[in-house]
Amino acid sequence: MSGTYSIPKVGHDQEKSHESRDHRDERNHNDNSGRGRRQSGKIHTPLIPFALELGFFAGLLWGLIRWLFYSLHFTVVAPGFLAEPFFKHSFMNTMAGHLVGLLFFIELSVVASLVYTLILRSFNGPIPGIIYGLIWWVVLFVLTGPKLGMMNPPNRLTWNSIYTEICVFLLWGLFIGYTVAVEYTDERMREPEKAGD
Repeated sequence: MSGTYSIPKVGHDQEKSHESRDHRDERNHNDNSGRGRRQSGKIHTPLIPFALELGFFAGLLWGLIRWLFYSLHFTVVAPGFLAEPFFKHSFMNTMAGHLVGLLFFIELSVVASLVYTLILRSFNGPIPGIIYGLIWWVVLFVLTGPKLGMMNPPNRLTWNSIYTEICVFLLWGLFIGYTVAVEYTDERMREPEKAGD
């Protein structure tokens, strides 16, 4: 008989175990969500060294690609167009002039990377970087370049040159912008979260 009276006691223990399990689950949920916020809001990489390194590699990679496109006659804009105001035109058409131009393109990329990292790093996705590259193309090829003698105005360039230069600068901007987005936003976490849902 005494065993039959133990049923309410077991039920009471079960309620306690359910309550304690609910509290543990709630505590674990709060811990996990807090940890996720801390991880997504925390910047692990120092801004300036990251921007300098990114700018160097963006300038090196896309500067060499520009040089290749010039060698293949996709564009008539010389690889050293950024250094044109500082050196004689005859020097800029030599191999040494092309190397100087590559160094200037790396410097431009470092500046562009610093600006993007310090000001625009909160933007997600590839579109801001593409727009950023297009803005740099307009600044260099439309607003300042022809006035400083870096290249002819766009209406005096070949269509192949215009297409090639726009594509290079769009991809260059995408490289900088999306690399910064992956490093400083939750862009890296977007795909796994969708896959888990």
